[in-house]
Amino acid sequence: MDRDALAEFLVSRRQQLRPADVGLGAGARRRTPGLRREEVAQLAAMSTDYYARLEQRRGPQPSVQILSSLARALRLTPDERDYLHRVSGHSAPDRTAFSDYVHPGMLRVLDRLDDTPAFIVSILDEVLIQNDAATALLGDVSGFEGLERSGIHRWFADPASERHLYPERDHDQRSRVLVASLRAAYGVLGERSRAGDIVRELTACSAEFAELWKVHEVRRRFDDRKVLVHPAVGEIEVDCQALLTEDESQALIVLTAAPGSDAASKLELLRVLGTQRV
Repeated sequence: MDRDALAEFLVSRRQQLRPADVGLGAGARRRTPGLRREEVAQLAAMSTDYYARLEQRRGPQPSVQILSSLARALRLTPDERDYLHRVSGHSAPDRTAFSDYVHPGMLRVLDRLDDTPAFIVSILDEVLIQNDAATALLGDVSGFEGLERSGIHRWFADPASERHLYPERDHDQRSRVLVASLRAAYGVLGERSRAGDIVRELTACSAEFAELWKVHEVRRRFDDRKVLVHPAVGEIEVDCQALLTEDESQALIVLTAAPGSDAASKLELLRVLGTQRV
């Protein structure tokens, strides 16, 4: 671990970002350029003290998970992310393998979507980051770990945690779509991957999944329209738009409703209620 190089790099990247670059308001007049330490810590979901110690050359060696959070918070390019890992004493992530890394261009688009639910998902239906409106509508899924991070895994292994978001009449179709999507991911990532791990575990624990997996349906597309269920406002019919990365390993999902519609009113109500809770 090169503490000097790590500290200098973090300070440099932090100072080159503006609040608007990461979806933050400018706030009070700033004495120094760039983001404040506490803002980077907030974006990376870590304590300000921990982050400050890294910049002060006295922190412990950060884990790969911490570095992934910092790379996302600082909007690092793939080359910058690799450098961050190396100066921290870790090997650079394999770019050909599945990764939780979100390209800064995708994050910049998400940062500008604060009035409608939007989130970025992996090829395994893992929510990598979501805005406040998406949290108000779908709940916070950042606490899941391991294979449970995958919405496909939760749908079959822990139905109570996922299926309440959809009307019961749509469950069968949703199951087919998720299995077909996992089959597509399995073809890309291979047997010795998280996709393979999910397939093996779900085959063992879910008869429904095992039967659908035998069908060999392969399809990775996002519904143009879906109905979601929220405990406070009931059913909400939304349109779904998906922006894919070049390699199609991640997608930015934006949920909208026609202006003036009942669904639009419900989304606005949830957005306001979510802001008030914060």
